[in-house]
Amino acid sequence: MLHAVILAGGSGSRLWPLSRADLPKQFLPLLSERSLLQETVLRLQGLVPPERIVVVTSSDQEPLVCTHLRQLPDFAADRVQIILEPMRRNTAAAIGIAAVQVQHSDPNATMLVLPADHWISQNSEFVAVVKQSVGWAERGALVTFGVPPTRPETGYGYIQRGTACRKYVSASDAYQVERFIEKPPVVDAQRYLMSGLYYWNAGIFLWQATTILQEIAAFLPNLAVGLRAVADSFQGNSIGATIDEVYSQLESISIDYGVLEKSSHLVVVPADIGWSDVGEWAAIHRLSPHDERGNATHGKTIIKDSDNSLVYSNHRLVAALGLKDVVVVETDEAVLVSMRDRLQEVKTLGEQVQSQKRGSKSCSDPVLRHWGTYTVLEEGPGYKVKRLVLFPGASISLQYHHYRSEHWVVVHGMARVTKGAEEFLLQANGSTYLPQGTVHRLTNVGSKPLEVIEVQTGSYFGEDDIVRLSTQ
Repeated sequence: MLHAVILAGGSGSRLWPLSRADLPKQFLPLLSERSLLQETVLRLQGLVPPERIVVVTSSDQEPLVCTHLRQLPDFAADRVQIILEPMRRNTAAAIGIAAVQVQHSDPNATMLVLPADHWISQNSEFVAVVKQSVGWAERGALVTFGVPPTRPETGYGYIQRGTACRKYVSASDAYQVERFIEKPPVVDAQRYLMSGLYYWNAGIFLWQATTILQEIAAFLPNLAVGLRAVADSFQGNSIGATIDEVYSQLESISIDYGVLEKSSHLVVVPADIGWSDVGEWAAIHRLSPHDERGNATHGKTIIKDSDNSLVYSNHRLVAALGLKDVVVVETDEAVLVSMRDRLQEVKTLGEQVQSQKRGSKSCSDPVLRHWGTYTVLEEGPGYKVKRLVLFPGASISLQYHHYRSEHWVVVHGMARVTKGAEEFLLQANGSTYLPQGTVHRLTNVGSKPLEVIEVQTGSYFGEDDIVRLSTQ
């Protein structure tokens, strides 16, 4: 049977300042009203049911994964399997752990491996090419999907195809892989585009679980030893502790470099599916609707006398005048202004900003919770003001406080409020007062994020003055 493995532990650092360590790009609605993770899951409809989906993520991102899965309508999120990595060890370890899990549940399993943070505009073509390629995996091939390039892109890796593999009934085209090429200079990228013999490496794979585990054993023996320990732990109750122990001893290496580039079983299948890794702001500009002068905007913006620019507002009104080939991104944490031809350097810039902030967290930094984020806007003697943002379908715990009262004002969205024995709805501009000791809960019942201003008054405002009665 076909199983899907979604790799959801990335950081998306080239989309700083919107994508950050506490809210990376797979959890952001960049090109639709749904997050990239949600789009990835929905893309699997018609291929695999929820119980045959495995999501590999980090422990600190588990609440976000669970929340985003629960937000999907008519989707059995509780049937999805989630594997938690104790630390990041690149794709070879993540795929190996998932293969052990999948093989344990289905010894003859075929695995479709795909990142959680990519964009595919042609979903029906994606489903079709996967179905047509299952036969290659069942014959022992390691299938990588290659996207025909549409421009001389220097930010992607490439795959050079070799001779055609022999076809059989219902099989997709497949070619032997001549070589992998890392991000090339523009002259080489132009040559690859013209030749028709090269594909973008999409990082989407298809193979049998047994096949990839055999190849890991051949080329990454240290990882294979750890995976055998994980497989043995399925017979007991120590799976979590075993993964922790295994990961602490692993080198960080990609599946491409560690296995695929060395394997004689690798084939590339062309996949014209409207793919992008959404890896930088240039991709957001390219994939967004444009005005007649090539500008793309998001959120509250005014743009005048500008050309080929992106203005992205996440909160405040951003007005731009006379821009040319410029990207402006506004968030509550920082503002990015960059020439489009310098966007590859955004990752380094974001790292520099984070290093300056490390150890000096300001009261304006959003704090991540499983239900969304809160930001302290202002505080002083006897009061604290927060902005709460709840994901669609999310709730804070049922709770009360010993030392403070709270006043909620809904700014955007629709809230369901539990207040003692009462339960009622609040729309934008609605408010309610929660006296000290009152049991309460806030739930987002809308399809978009719920934004609430919380004014606390009292003698103590620490997070340890939260008595949680239920998290459900």
